[in-house]
Amino acid sequence: MNIFGAKITGTVVLMQKNVLDVNSITSVEGILDTSLGGVISIVDTLSSFLGFSVAFQLIGATKPDSSGKGKVGNTAYLKGIIDNLPTLGDKQNAFKIEFDYDSNFGIPGAFYIKNYMSNEFLLLSLTLEDIPNVGTIHFVCNSWIYNAKNYQSDRIFFANNTYLPSKTPGPLVYYRDLELKNLRGNGTGERKEWERIYDYDVYNDLGDPDKGVEYARPVLGGSSTYPYPRRGRTGRKPTKTDPNTESRSDNFYIPRDEAFGHLKSSDFLAYGIKSISQDVIPALKSVFDINFTPIEFDSFEEVHDLYEGGIKLPTDVIKQITPLPVVNELLRTDGEQFLKFPVPKVVQVSKSAWMTDVEFAREILAGVNPGLIRCLQEFPPKSKLDSGVYGDHTSTITKEQIEPNLDGLTIDEAIQQKKVFILDDHDAIFPYLRRINSTNSKAYATRTILYLKSDGTLKPLAIELSLPHPEGDQYGAISKVYLPAIEGVQSYIWLLAKAYVIVNDSNVHQLISHWLNTHAVVEPFVIATNRQLSVLHPIYKLLFPHYRDTMNINALARNQLINAGGIIEQTFLPSKYAMEISSVIYKDWVFTDQALPSDLIKRGMAIADASSPNGVRLVIEDYPYAMDGLEIWGAINTWVQDYVSLYYTSDDTVKGDLELQQWWKELVEVGHGDKKDEPWWPQMQTLQDLIQTCTTLIWTASALHASVNFGQYPYGGFILNRPTLSRRLMPEEGSPEYDELVKNPERAYLRTVTPKFQTLIDLSVIEILSRHASDEYYLGNRDSAEFWTSDVYALEAFKKFGNKLAEIEGILIQRNNDVNLRNRVGPVTMPYTLLYPTSEAGLTFRGIPNSISI
Repeated sequence: MNIFGAKITGTVVLMQKNVLDVNSITSVEGILDTSLGGVISIVDTLSSFLGFSVAFQLIGATKPDSSGKGKVGNTAYLKGIIDNLPTLGDKQNAFKIEFDYDSNFGIPGAFYIKNYMSNEFLLLSLTLEDIPNVGTIHFVCNSWIYNAKNYQSDRIFFANNTYLPSKTPGPLVYYRDLELKNLRGNGTGERKEWERIYDYDVYNDLGDPDKGVEYARPVLGGSSTYPYPRRGRTGRKPTKTDPNTESRSDNFYIPRDEAFGHLKSSDFLAYGIKSISQDVIPALKSVFDINFTPIEFDSFEEVHDLYEGGIKLPTDVIKQITPLPVVNELLRTDGEQFLKFPVPKVVQVSKSAWMTDVEFAREILAGVNPGLIRCLQEFPPKSKLDSGVYGDHTSTITKEQIEPNLDGLTIDEAIQQKKVFILDDHDAIFPYLRRINSTNSKAYATRTILYLKSDGTLKPLAIELSLPHPEGDQYGAISKVYLPAIEGVQSYIWLLAKAYVIVNDSNVHQLISHWLNTHAVVEPFVIATNRQLSVLHPIYKLLFPHYRDTMNINALARNQLINAGGIIEQTFLPSKYAMEISSVIYKDWVFTDQALPSDLIKRGMAIADASSPNGVRLVIEDYPYAMDGLEIWGAINTWVQDYVSLYYTSDDTVKGDLELQQWWKELVEVGHGDKKDEPWWPQMQTLQDLIQTCTTLIWTASALHASVNFGQYPYGGFILNRPTLSRRLMPEEGSPEYDELVKNPERAYLRTVTPKFQTLIDLSVIEILSRHASDEYYLGNRDSAEFWTSDVYALEAFKKFGNKLAEIEGILIQRNNDVNLRNRVGPVTMPYTLLYPTSEAGLTFRGIPNSISI
């Protein structure tokens, strides 16, 4: 019997399955079919959504039934297609719906949905109109809905209201708790495509021992030897060879709503990695196998030809590459025999400025890895390696070698005046050097000493290259110090010394600054937030935009980039030890140090100063990454403080939030469980704990990631500027290699760094990684910007945040026009724009996306 006497109307917006979908694209053919639009069959046409195909039931938020739960209304179905809705996006469809309604039902606060069709669809939103005494109610959904038989509990969505757990309307409490229980799952079994379960696992999916012992890799996480952040659990079966290693396949589980279902078909950025791994690399390898093209570059000009004329390839190889839209959009071919890349920014103005010491030093402050330089505190520099295992690793650089270039200062005076700096990659790589150098790669542990000149620029003073002692690790290192030179063979020896430094920096960048410190450490936050914080929770709403696509891109990386035999192992120095090294570095990871002001103080690059903005004063005033980063950090911190203060009025409010406390407990004890006993974790007992934690997390997922990601191709696309491999040790006088260096220095340099095949792979991958998707959301903006919350005060605070970021962008533009700030542009005439908040799509060298989406 219908007890409802009135009707309320609504609009449902959804997308059919024929949109880009990670779970349906497992091959190049899948990408091709989707990109051509209309080639694939569309099972569920728009009309099939009508009738009894999709069922909705409203749930009341204000008037409970006899059990205390919100009343569940009568079933309603989609009634008609709306063709003229002006807010519809690309490929979105709108439908009318009518619900029975009576005042005794109360105000709707949630709804159930059931899909009776065979195909899933992406539910974007439900909007209810003319609710008595309320007006309009928005439900922002953005979730895939599969056939109802796949779910143990009906799918539920909540209105865009925001409640702390203690403030949740009584009739909604049951539904709030049930939804979180469903998202947590039971921790058993292999996850299915349609599931939305978030759970943790260790990195036991990098190796593939069933392919052979050379593909076995240690499990990262769950031990003191190899600690690591947790990843999303898939529940795949173990390998036959090793029960501790999870089996691999192209079809990997991530919670369904973490997939790239929102991307436009023209983007394919992440899928480009897969295409390059599975299709382009084998095609290119065949070219070198048949000796169609020389395996080495013979001159620097030949490297420039990659961008100007292209590299000649057989026509059958070109034809294998060009049909792939994902690759064809990125790599340019003439359709016949030549493949070429876009000119990297670092050589767009000058072909040779990259070779200068000024540019080498500038990129330490404004390049793709600007967070490693430290102010030198003692001389000579010392090591933190265990002397009982590795002997004495105190630097062999002497004051006699550097004091002549300190403008009359002694080394002690220069250190006291904070004018001496160090880029120290010694301890990170030394324990692995003996193993690395037993392969085709040849590397050094490196230390670089730099001096701050009166014009605000840095100049390198000395580079120390160290090798393991031939008689054993316990005897320390064999080290040699190289000094700057500008003429003759010594100038190329110095160029090689800088190359060894950059090779280490490139590898530390990929493993630490980029992968570990952003991608890997954020994933446990994504998992914990979805397991423990309801979508109604204010902190969920705050953090949600900064998680977009992170689990998906991380899963793709484990499948194609960082896995055994993957792209990173093929093209970067540490090879099979790459991820193992990142685990060792994680031992020193401290969450609170990821806050930019704390990081700068820890590295000696800033001094605590309460009178300065953000509480710090920079030691190098013209430090582009830090200057711009502090502006962004301050804006994020103010936004978080404004927002959080709307819901938490005291420390007791933080302590009393049960969901928040469980979230933090699980994040620390499980998500980062290998570091759960560290004393530096915030206790989450105060308002300041919460504000600082959220600010640090948002900074990490947005600005920090942008600063180390989107400059990869602009700087590293010219492989001579940022080589990823070194294959020969420094030539010794009297050797054939030294004679080659004297006679043909460019060829000798090219025989030392990344060869042609690996260069082509590197460039193909980092161009993809350096691009913005066309539907990216940048800091200060978000999906459903007007409707993500019903709280007008939160919307006003968010608008204030966006306005502040626009103001900051103007400030950064002015800085790049200030000729006195020499580190911002440099000899390569390449203004530092990586932390401009906004960007267009493509290869732009700017823009701060909300999240780690590539």
